Order: sequence, then structure tokens, then C-alpha cells
Amino acid sequence: MNIFRRTLVVAIALIIATALIAPVSTQAKASPTVVKTFYGTTSGGQAVDQYTMTNTKGMEVKIITFGGTITSLKVPDYKRKMANVVLGFGNLMDYETKNSPYFGAIIGRYGNRIADGVFRLNGVTYCLDANNGVNSLHGGAKGFDKQVWTVTNVIQNSDAVGIALHYLSAAGEGWTGLGNPNCPSGGVHGYPGNLDVLVTYTLNNKNELRIDYKATTDAATVVNLTNHSYWNLAGEGTGAIYDHVLTLNADKFTPVDATLIPTGVLQPVGGTPFDFMKSKPVNNGIRSDDQQIVYGKGFDHNWVLQRNGPASTPDTSMMRAATLQDPSSGRFLEVWTTEPGIQFYAGNFLDGSLYGTSNHAYRQSDGLALETQHYPNSPNQPNFPSTVLNVGQTYNTSTIFKLMVSEKHGDED
Repeated sequence: MNIFRRTLVVAIALIIATALIAPVSTQAKASPTVVKTFYGTTSGGQAVDQYTMTNTKGMEVKIITFGGTITSLKVPDYKRKMANVVLGFGNLMDYETKNSPYFGAIIGRYGNRIADGVFRLNGVTYCLDANNGVNSLHGGAKGFDKQVWTVTNVIQNSDAVGIALHYLSAAGEGWTGLGNPNCPSGGVHGYPGNLDVLVTYTLNNKNELRIDYKATTDAATVVNLTNHSYWNLAGEGTGAIYDHVLTLNADKFTPVDATLIPTGVLQPVGGTPFDFMKSKPVNNGIRSDDQQIVYGKGFDHNWVLQRNGPASTPDTSMMRAATLQDPSSGRFLEVWTTEPGIQFYAGNFLDGSLYGTSNHAYRQSDGLALETQHYPNSPNQPNFPSTVLNVGQTYNTSTIFKLMVSEKHGDED
């Protein structure tokens, strides 16, 4: 009887152990997935889909075809608790109709500002919507963030999943009739050239979300594409990001005028609130009386990344541009890019009027953006790296957002 009981106990223990081990083993061998679902219909009757990408570590990214927008990005903290770390809305109507600060969207045809909404190219003056005071911002009143993109390819293998989004931007986009008092007589409305754009999001098993931007044109034009995700590594809707610790691999920035247009100067960051060469909390300097901080109501500037080589042959290798860490959760973000600049925007204009996915009001600095890019107003600054794309050329840039968790954490119990 004793032998029988001992045998029974051992058998039961083996069954329990197998049950506990099997899910872990299965998860470790599982492949990453991408799942398509219907998200909604625009006011104009266009269907919008959502693609949910999940890697083998459980990192989950949701992207909708409206604006190619990242609506959610979930990663664990040091206690393995999952949370969405990007700001956004909970429904299509808000993305379409709210005065959105471009949550998670693809930005184009020209990311950031163009002074007075006017630029000259090959002797022709082009006029854009003045949708940000006197300037044009993020492609005008109806930029790439307000367009429905087409998924042309779904990537799925043992190492990564992803989607390729396509959009054909017609010549003349960037002018909606909003108007621009700075447009001279004879100025041509909108961007020149039909721009064929492909943006590919890829999530791999290293917790890296890669974005590859490609574009060609049938007439010379200007292009500056980016993604406008707002990060809060403590979790969306949890409050301000002032205690997030930021590092920027940039020893210069582009100071701006009162309308946030670069003056053309590349100013060293040393001795200013803009020095993030060594890690420091975002709150450090955000309420300084420095005139640049006053203009931006905080940080809303382009940093010049430390790259090698002359301007005539720009360095476009993949480099780490920024790191961001939340001490409370242990979550850690690295931003890698081939671009020459990065716009750090501390969410200064969030005013509590917008409610996000957790139904919390978004107030000032409840999230921050790290937009890899060429410099603002480059079409009007010949000393800045060129944003001109000519016929026969291919616009080709890449950015990687890598999410990690600190191995050691002071608050861990």
C-alpha cells in the first residue's frame, strides 16, 4: 500500500509538473503572429483595418490603416506586468475628427514645419496650408495621418512579423483650400510630383519595432517622413513623463524663432537646458526661463545627431539617437535611425481636452515624442541637409524602436 501511495504521489507530481512546463515550452517555441481585424469606417465610407502584431516575447503592437497609426504598443515592466506605452484614441472617429496631435501616425509629405507654408524648388514657388499659425505643419491640414493606407504585404516568419503600407500622394496635396496669406501671386498650390510611398512596420523577437520608409516621385519634390508616437513608459494615461530619463546623442540643436521655425543656426547644447548628452530627467530644464524653452512652452526642438563625414556625403548608417527610461517601471526605450536629426517634443500643447484609450484626459507632458527626421524648414535652409527627392531617386530611411526592461531595479521587492 505504501509503495502504491508513493507511486501515485510521484505520478501526480509528474502530471502537475508537465502541466506547468508545457505552456512555457509551447510559448517559447511559438511563432510571432499578425492578425487582421475590422476597425471601422471613415465618414467618407472607407473601411479601416487593424493589424495586431505579437512576437514570441509577448510584445504587442496594433496598427490601423488610417494614417498607418500605431494605436497601442504593449510591453512588460520589471514585474512582467504588461501596459500600453503609447498615447492614442480608442476609436476611429476620434482619430478622424478630433484636433489630433498626430498620435502614432505616419507624418508626411513633410514632417515638422515649413516657414510661412512656402518654399521654392527649381525656380517655382509652392504654397501649402498654413495650418500651424503662419506655418505649414506635418503636411498641411490633411496630411498622411488623415489618409487610409493600403496593406500590400503581410510579413510572417519565425523571427518577425510585419505589414507594408502603401499610399500614392497626388501632386497638389498639402493644399486643402484652408488658405495661406503668404502665398505670392503665381504660387503653385500644394506639393509637386506624385509621390509613391511605402512604409513597412516590422516587429521582431528582440522587441524591436522597425519602420522602413521608401518613396519615389515623378517630379522633383521635398520629402520628410516620420512617425509621431507619444511615449509614456509608465503606461498610457498614468500622468506626466517628467521623471523619465532621456539621453540624446546630439551635441547641437536648431534654435527657433517665436513661431518654432529654425533660425538656421546649429547651436551647441553645452551650458543650455538642451544638453541631454548625459542622461537626465525630462523635467530638468523644461520650465527654464531660457528663451528657447519659452518659445516652445518646453522642449519642442530638433536635435542634430552626432554623425561622421562631410555634409556632401552624409552619414546615413543606423545609429542610436536616443534612450529613454522610466525609473518606476524599469521600461527602457532605444531609438535608432538613419536620419540626421530627432525632434524631442515633450507634449507641451496637450491641454486636457483629449481623452485617450484608457479614458483619461491627456494633459501637458502626459507623453513625449521622439521623431526621427531631417531638420524642420530644410527646403528654405540651403545649409541644412537636403530634403529634395528627384525623379529616378529613392527616398529610403529607417528607424528602430527597441523596448527593454532594466535587469536590476531599485524598487523591486
